[in-house]
Amino acid sequence: MKPSTNRMLTRIKSVYMFISNNGTVSTQELVEEFGITPRTVQRDLNVLAYNDLVQSPSRGLWTTTSKKVKMSS
Repeated sequence: MKPSTNRMLTRIKSVYMFISNNGTVSTQELVEEFGITPRTVQRDLNVLAYNDLVQSPSRGLWTTTSKKVKMSS
């Protein structure tokens, strides 16, 4: 796996865990927490939403779904 792919997957996992631990979070909170651009956050959220792991109950807010997730290191 390319280092850039590994970095991206690690970041997406971290974004998911942050949302999971904090309940509902805003896109802006994710930008500030991870120090990445709004566009990068949106791409990561799109991956998570596509896999039915997060949902947006209202514009700009994100929460996890009830889908079970097995976390590995």
